[in-house]
Amino acid sequence: MASYDLVVIGTGPGGYVCAIRAAQLGMKVAVVEKNATLGGTCLNVGCMPSKALLHASELFEEAGHSFAKMGIKVPTPEIDLPAMMNFKQQGIDGNVKGVEYLMKKNKIDVIQGKGKILGTGKVQVTANDGATQTVETKNIVIATGSDIARLKGIEIDEKRIVSSTGALSLDKVPSSLLVVGAGVIGLELGSVWRRLGAKVTVVEFLDRILPGMDGEIAKQFQRILEKQGFAFKLGAKVTGVDTSSATLSATIEPAAGGAAEKIEADVVLVAIGRVPYTDGLGLQEAGVVLDNRGRVQIDHHFATSVPGVYAIGDVVAGPMLAHKAEDEGVAVAEILGGQAGHVNYDVIPGVVYTTPEVASVGKTEDELKQAGTAYTVGKFPFTANGRSKVNQTTDGFVKILADAKTDRVLGAHIIGREAGEMIHEAAVLMEFGGSAEDLARTCHAHPTRSEAVKEAALAVGKRAIHM
Repeated sequence: MASYDLVVIGTGPGGYVCAIRAAQLGMKVAVVEKNATLGGTCLNVGCMPSKALLHASELFEEAGHSFAKMGIKVPTPEIDLPAMMNFKQQGIDGNVKGVEYLMKKNKIDVIQGKGKILGTGKVQVTANDGATQTVETKNIVIATGSDIARLKGIEIDEKRIVSSTGALSLDKVPSSLLVVGAGVIGLELGSVWRRLGAKVTVVEFLDRILPGMDGEIAKQFQRILEKQGFAFKLGAKVTGVDTSSATLSATIEPAAGGAAEKIEADVVLVAIGRVPYTDGLGLQEAGVVLDNRGRVQIDHHFATSVPGVYAIGDVVAGPMLAHKAEDEGVAVAEILGGQAGHVNYDVIPGVVYTTPEVASVGKTEDELKQAGTAYTVGKFPFTANGRSKVNQTTDGFVKILADAKTDRVLGAHIIGREAGEMIHEAAVLMEFGGSAEDLARTCHAHPTRSEAVKEAALAVGKRAIHM
């Protein structure tokens, strides 16, 4: 029977990063992975492949609509969808091989099969051929991630009714796409197929898009997407999809009740969120307590109710983000190594990788109002930013929220090109407890889009220069 200091179940960003950090700290580590490839949802059917298609579709749209006004003459671009999917797959393969290399480099054993916790110190692994082995370990980390959330009565076949997984591998561009859910995944994948030629309609149960993000940002983002061709039905729900004809027919009802209507579509994408993946882990039998939403319950050291068993990432509470899982993986490894592992949940950025991007870190205005926190706001539009003007990419703005008494930055929200890259200077500032004044007095290179962040910080003190 193999014996380890740590066995990590799952090799997504949380799991493989946890394993690497533990190995760096001198532990003997193994990872258990049920799929044929390492990297979890993120590398195989999530973050990475979606970014490849977002990038390719953005360039396709630019070639067809933006090149001419910049004085670049090219023939009308054509889609070679199989080649685009191959481009996506090359990115997946490269990242997966990278994780395989990191496992070997750090002398981490990879055990292929489905892991089941038998209690403290024991993990049973069942291979695809049914063979089982039991692995002994001092500690276990559950890093099994999440699965797609399903709509009752609507069966996902990954052909016509698809989850995010199927939406990344369609064999042709649908003439019409119905997206159920106006969260990050639905809007990103909707934007891919909209650029490639699909008519996109988004149905959202709430009366707004991007729940949880800054309300003002969400409103402007919706207007931008509508200009791009998106249609939205907010405050509505999909109650059924008729698959009997060549074209799907979805029944839409107002969330508050009322008359139903039908919407026809070639493809329906169900993107209503994700749920913790705990199937077959033996948690109930082992005594691992779950919360009322099916997440593994942990304490502030990531420990579950069973001694020696820990959990991180999408399977526990908090935002379902790869980088949050990575930081938790590092923290739990360091705690097991006798160090003071820690995650600052107040400074975890979130990004929507559309065009323009939406990025956020820290508190929203709604959260500050609900908490009764007095705050000041500084905003600066990209229409007044020199680099954005000359590139004719002026959609969006930067918003900085600071404590009214101390000037400490409590939140930053950006909608605009490269927002996902710009958000990190605010994150670093907030990690060090910095003020809007600190950000405003930091010299920014000219001409860059990042100057808009500095100007928004200046605007907190009502002294923006270019507005």
